[in-house]
Amino acid sequence: MDKRYVVGVDLGGTKISCALSDMEGDLISKITIPTNAHEGEEAVLGRIIYSIEETVKEAGKSYDEIKAIGIGSPGPLDSKTGVILNTPNLPFKNFKLVEALVNRFQIPTYLENDANAAAIGEYLFGAAKGTQNMVYVTVSTGIGGGAVLNGRLYKGATSNALEIGHITVQPEGPRCNCGNYGCAEALASGTAIGRQAREAVERGLDTTLSEYEKVTSYEVFVEAEKGDKVASYILNRSLTYLGICVANVICCFDPEVVVIGGGVSKGGEIVFERVREVVKNRALRPMNNCSIVPAGLGTDAGVVGAVAVAMTESK
Repeated sequence: MDKRYVVGVDLGGTKISCALSDMEGDLISKITIPTNAHEGEEAVLGRIIYSIEETVKEAGKSYDEIKAIGIGSPGPLDSKTGVILNTPNLPFKNFKLVEALVNRFQIPTYLENDANAAAIGEYLFGAAKGTQNMVYVTVSTGIGGGAVLNGRLYKGATSNALEIGHITVQPEGPRCNCGNYGCAEALASGTAIGRQAREAVERGLDTTLSEYEKVTSYEVFVEAEKGDKVASYILNRSLTYLGICVANVICCFDPEVVVIGGGVSKGGEIVFERVREVVKNRALRPMNNCSIVPAGLGTDAGVVGAVAVAMTESK
């Protein structure tokens, strides 16, 4: 039977999204279920299997028609062996996920870092379509990235390349969750923006942020838009560090385009204006003319990226 379809699984700490796609990247069926990570690794594996079964069933296809399964997962992981090593928001520890799924479905299965998967998705179907060299940056709870160079996903020696959230942008800066100090993630992620806002409120600064019961990066964007000086300062400072991080990446890889996704990117043009300005001032010419654009795949970015992993790895 002609194998005309692939399955993509976007595995996250809170939800699992699964889709069946044709070879043009058009999604035929898709479901999303809670991860329920607290139930343990066997329970989560069961939910991954269930999501694949239901997606195939909903599409009215048979397993004989599926060429490959792609999985996008938070790292660290070993994509070569298909093992999730130790992911903070998932219960897996040195778990052979690919082996488990191949044993269940008898379909070639490929595991990739979720940021790498999103990069491939944007490269094939999103904002970087038609390029040969692109970098994807996701800015939300943390900061991550992926790169396609000369038409191929760049993984690095250990399959963990483009951990750009851990580029040092302020040597004496705050401690990052990785244990280092002054990482981009500790200064420019959504988590970092929210933390700085709460610290400002705790210090008693004159800011409308104090009117909120809970302050996150979202409230910082809202109040900065209204003209609150403290919120504007925090946002400008954080986006400057993000711009420095992006400028460093551009100097390393000389891409045609940098695609920025994740929750912070939804802050709108203020994000892109500031990042572009910093890059213009810091990246070497002519690399500072690199396009910096919003991600194009929206809420389907993760699962489309997993679909793209299945398509590219099974060629």
